[in-house]
Amino acid sequence: MEPLLILLIAYAAVSLLTFILYGADKAKAKKGAWRVPEKVLLGFSFFGGAVGGLLGMTLFRHKTRHWYFWLVNFLGLAFMAGAAAAIALLL
Repeated sequence: MEPLLILLIAYAAVSLLTFILYGADKAKAKKGAWRVPEKVLLGFSFFGGAVGGLLGMTLFRHKTRHWYFWLVNFLGLAFMAGAAAAIALLL
């Protein structure tokens, strides 16, 4: 299988997991239950899950007031695009 395709599938999987984490954290916030730590949300968002993080933020209206969540998600998008471009150029 092509390395670029593998990377894109991995991005999709991590983004789906990130989206689920944002949704779970929002649901738990409403119930006053245990929360997903911010560093977990930010880590998943930066390392491959930025698309899911941004979708989770906007669709669940969660963490949208925290500027650093926007920053990390957009930096994550740049990181993801750079990694994909590097792999595409090397092949």
